[in-house]
Amino acid sequence: WWGNLWVVPLWEETERRMQAWWEGEAVREGVHVEDDNADADANANDADADHTAPIVIATGFVATSSEGVPTTLKRSGSDYSATIFAKVTHASRVTMWKNTDGVYTADPRRVPEAFSISSLKYDEAMELAYFGAQVLHPLAMVPCIDSNIPVYVRNIFNPAFEGTVIQGRCASLSEVNKDGKVVNWRSKRGVIPIKGITSVDRVSLLTLEGASVIGGAEVAERFMGSMADAGINVLMVTQASSESSITVVVPEDQGKKALGALRSTFELELSRSNVNAISLTDTPMSIVAIVGEGMAMNSGVSASFMSSLAKANVNIRVIAQGSSERQVAVVVAGEDTSRALRAAHMAFTLSQTTCSVVILGGTGKLGSALIRQLNAQKESLKKNLNLGVCVSAIASRKKMIMGESSGLCLSTSADVDEMLRGEKAKDLDMEALTAMLEADVNPHRVVVDCTNDDGIAGFYERWMSSGINVISPGRRAGAGPLSRYDAIREAQRANSAEWQYESSVGAALPILTTLRDLLQTGDEVQRLRGCVSGTMAYVFRTMDENTPFSEAVRQAMEKDFTENDVREDLSGYDATRKIVVLARELGLNVSMEDVEVESLLPDDIRNKEYEGDTEAMRAAVIEDLKALDGPMLERWREARRDDRELRYKFVIDVATGKCSCKLSAVDSKDTLYRLRNNENLVAFETTRYTTSPLIVKGAAAGPELAAAGIFADLLRLGRAFSTSQT
Repeated sequence: WWGNLWVVPLWEETERRMQAWWEGEAVREGVHVEDDNADADANANDADADHTAPIVIATGFVATSSEGVPTTLKRSGSDYSATIFAKVTHASRVTMWKNTDGVYTADPRRVPEAFSISSLKYDEAMELAYFGAQVLHPLAMVPCIDSNIPVYVRNIFNPAFEGTVIQGRCASLSEVNKDGKVVNWRSKRGVIPIKGITSVDRVSLLTLEGASVIGGAEVAERFMGSMADAGINVLMVTQASSESSITVVVPEDQGKKALGALRSTFELELSRSNVNAISLTDTPMSIVAIVGEGMAMNSGVSASFMSSLAKANVNIRVIAQGSSERQVAVVVAGEDTSRALRAAHMAFTLSQTTCSVVILGGTGKLGSALIRQLNAQKESLKKNLNLGVCVSAIASRKKMIMGESSGLCLSTSADVDEMLRGEKAKDLDMEALTAMLEADVNPHRVVVDCTNDDGIAGFYERWMSSGINVISPGRRAGAGPLSRYDAIREAQRANSAEWQYESSVGAALPILTTLRDLLQTGDEVQRLRGCVSGTMAYVFRTMDENTPFSEAVRQAMEKDFTENDVREDLSGYDATRKIVVLARELGLNVSMEDVEVESLLPDDIRNKEYEGDTEAMRAAVIEDLKALDGPMLERWREARRDDRELRYKFVIDVATGKCSCKLSAVDSKDTLYRLRNNENLVAFETTRYTTSPLIVKGAAAGPELAAAGIFADLLRLGRAFSTSQT
């Protein structure tokens, strides 16, 4: 389509021929009738194009040269014909009937949230068209500019829709600079500085490196001269003056030709090593550009653009800004184009921030509770936070269901168990699920792992290496092998991914958040202590002379306060994992075996293989626990004789690196003394909190509270993703 650059209308000749046709053939064909009595009426008007408005149907796309040789107007030539006719006939408007509702904020095939732009300036429209907007061609609007003829782009299949009107020029840079006042674009509430985001696919980068010996001015002149001589269309140019290195962006199909021309131009310098290298990218690249008159004299626009790409894990190869300050363009890998477009579209609130979420363990109590909460808050999130949650896949232990195409949302209002029993469900395949995640063009991808599966925890590093964020209420990764934990952390840092696991310690309680805030503000944590087992809190708050230990455990199970296998709670295994998570957050290289833990279970119960379904196994465990009713009652009585309460207490001593967890009899001065039912409590002893510790305390057992913690983690990610105006 670059051939249009060589089609230049001969306006005087075109107007002369138009007038000749009007006065001759148009009369003979009956398009209009000349007034033979014009002399008889002094007020009669000549029957010319200025005073008569007949309907004229003309063929577009074709033309002739001044010598009468037939030619074409190349791509979008019909649109070009329309605007040429509009200029020579002094039309009041031009309407281009397309198959879309006007000019969109982005390509709706790549950005489903894109919408029609109500109005554009000529300059904005030409910038969008230059950078790949499919609806318009930049030259098609040129004939209308001088006469300020409005151009309407409307949908022939939806004629009731007003579409887009293009009219008027943008203020020049000198006019914009007269005020001289720069403001941040976010301060202008409701005003978005850009009109659209577009892309040019299949481009290549041609780079000349290290020509400082020659001199920058000569290098640039010879470089661009070689491109012009070879007929190469240069789309973008960047130059590093310190090394006299230049990179240009050219169409991919002209890359090899451009490379050959440049090597020929600098053949002598290459042989003498005056030029370090000349290279051409061998992988598909794309230009992504934001366009809008509001960018001039508004700070933060480029920052928002670049930040959105960084959060989407999109690498930028080249950056360029037009001198008019109406566009900023970057070059990214071709495979990242759609993700980059969606990220930028969301960043400027052209669409709501959408998280593409995969829920693993979606049929369990925790996953089901999370889905219920997401459904209940869907409209509130959209209205109050401009945040959408698109659940693109749900998996159980054996089955999974994914959107029919990458990024397509599932209807979570339907029965998830029924969905996973339906025809569209497949056997769980973590490789296929991961491939779907990696192919998803949504820049904000999140995996919520509601399972307790060590195999799934093994995928965290790979997901984060692909820029996929993870929320893990389970503790398999956070308290698992230290080498795997370190690898996940490294992948997270290297790829700007987020790993949220607040709910892994205290459900919805902000325990980890508080700890991080203390550390990041320079406080020194000396000691953590408390209780992080809601099951243990409930059991020892409930048991007494009339309620045996086994009955208290049964009640905790009935209320869904326990793990699926209650022995994980009673052996201290679950509490130990939480302690390891906390210790690692403090910078201690602690593993499960480093924690001194007291198990309340004898080995014969702890290691026993129970048979039957879940209910049968639970009943069998409770039956075996009755053997502990006597010993536990004696410990309870002993504590009460000293006016103490039994609590399952943990301590992390940062100075010594020692971690312990055991059943303790605490007195009324201990913060755990008044611990209620299913509460967790963590006391932070720090250099700032010297007279009394900072305490985080609250209910923390049960799937609803745990799901609320996951939801909070997801909202933290959503706020981090969002760059909406405040």
